[in-house]
Amino acid sequence: MASSIFSRPFLTASRTDGFSGFASFNSDLNYFSSVSVQISIRPRISRRFQIKAAGSTFGTHFRVTTYGESHGGGVGCVIDGCPPRLPLSEADMQFDLDRRRPGQSRITTPRKETDTCKILSGVSEGVSTGTPIHVFVPNTDQRGHDYKEMSLAYRPSHADATYDMKYGVRAIQGGGRSSARETIGRVAAGAVAKKILKQFSGTEVLAYVSQVHKVVLPEELIDHDTLTLDQIESNIVRCPDSKYAEEMISAIDAVRVKGDSIGGVVTCIVRNCPRGLGLPVFDKLEAELAKAVMSLPATKGFQFGSGFAGTLLTGSEHNDEFYLDEHGKMRTRTNRSGGIQGGISNGEIINMRIAFKPTATIGKKQHTVTRDKKETELIARGRHDPCVVPRAVPMVEAMVALVLVDQLMAQYAQCNLFPVNPELQEPLLPILEPEEARF
Repeated sequence: MASSIFSRPFLTASRTDGFSGFASFNSDLNYFSSVSVQISIRPRISRRFQIKAAGSTFGTHFRVTTYGESHGGGVGCVIDGCPPRLPLSEADMQFDLDRRRPGQSRITTPRKETDTCKILSGVSEGVSTGTPIHVFVPNTDQRGHDYKEMSLAYRPSHADATYDMKYGVRAIQGGGRSSARETIGRVAAGAVAKKILKQFSGTEVLAYVSQVHKVVLPEELIDHDTLTLDQIESNIVRCPDSKYAEEMISAIDAVRVKGDSIGGVVTCIVRNCPRGLGLPVFDKLEAELAKAVMSLPATKGFQFGSGFAGTLLTGSEHNDEFYLDEHGKMRTRTNRSGGIQGGISNGEIINMRIAFKPTATIGKKQHTVTRDKKETELIARGRHDPCVVPRAVPMVEAMVALVLVDQLMAQYAQCNLFPVNPELQEPLLPILEPEEARF
């Protein structure tokens, strides 16, 4: 007779060379000598062919790993590669975390979280040590019962369905890992990156809301050379023009009371970016920026420099002509290139626009499907932003800063080990005066 036997282990090898299990294997064959045995041996997969599918780490030289879920014990990040001797404290991160936190105004989610951060490692006596920096933010205002219906039915256009498709399981409360609370770790790490950029090269990263639904801020109203953080933070929607800010707030209020949502656009600029950041071909600076900001929740579009409008111009109209300024420095008269040419920064203001879709979770009845494949209707409960763009501003700044500090380290490592060509290059040197340095 024939049998297929899979329950009893044949090999009890303790060595990895595959030979020590033969003695046990032979005794097992003697034991089953009276039957015809079919043995199914699963081939060992070589380690070099195994795929590591993580997706929670960003950066090469300045590496950031975020962790945590919306209704878990907390969220945070681990920053690896931060230069040592950087003056650093929780206060450096808390400012941007406060700009990101929920419950800050009537046009954001009413969830109440202080988002108070704690540095658990990597900082000693007020300076970074060069070792991994662990930042933790506890969750304190979870309401898991708000998600009872969503445990059964998928929210339209939300990550609920695709998380099940990918993993076969998901954290239901608060959307789990797909929640915007994941961005707390990004914003904390971005604050560190912004401090490095500011101290090393005087680089500033500023973002603001330039569109909410059909209310569009004209580009010519904002002077990117003089724009300040105070202008951006002067109102709850983070639009630097007071007139358009009021119109945007009214648009959000109008859908908020109806249980609906709207989207918008965040514009981000970078001033005093060192020349030479970015790499040719696959790792162009604008490509890295696009990937970074498009990894944020609810993003749907990215434009850089002239963007799609540039397709309406001729070459003679679009080209940025060069000239020498009063200091003999080469500049461009216009900036349709957006501060990057050939994938490499040219020293002009970098500018980009990021489109955010309307929040998927809304309080209006929608048709959907349950996890057990039945059509139904859903009215989502919970606390959600009627428009994400006011709180997305520090998130965009953080991702842009993370790209720039990573590229700054790459440029310093590759192109500044040996003396630069002074006729064509500018040396990457910190702007700190010697008495300001901590070493």
